[in-house]
Amino acid sequence: MKHHTVTDSPYGPLTLVADDGVLCGLYMTGQRHRPSEETFGTRDDTLFAETEEQLKAYFAGELKEFTVALRLTGTPFQSRVWDRLRRIPYGETRTYGELADALGAPAASRAVGLANGRNPIGIIVPCHRVIGANGSLTGYGGGLERKQRLLDFERGAALF
Repeated sequence: MKHHTVTDSPYGPLTLVADDGVLCGLYMTGQRHRPSEETFGTRDDTLFAETEEQLKAYFAGELKEFTVALRLTGTPFQSRVWDRLRRIPYGETRTYGELADALGAPAASRAVGLANGRNPIGIIVPCHRVIGANGSLTGYGGGLERKQRLLDFERGAALF
């Protein structure tokens, strides 16, 4: 059974969604590919304490790797991409091509980008750490301004 809550962040409200108590969604306001509200289940503000604590620590620059249990539902290829996203170290970036190479599919950078854009658990599965081949910011479902702010935040916090 699905439940959700909305929590504040420096990047606007975040909707957290859990399926049988396991986080399966983290969505920003105005996010591309955001499911309809009806799919989030009933609101329950008591189920997300661990996720909210980790997000608070992340936004305070104290947490660099999330440990909350996740339920990522997608195609096998999407799952492989999302797994690779979780391996990008805090404060670093990778290109779509580098991810495709790491997956053993060097010609699949466009498919990697599509899978990246369908990531259902933003921030925790750090799709914001993926950039274009020339270092440009491209294709972030939460908006390029948020992507830049998240990257700047991580790079700044990683210095301390």
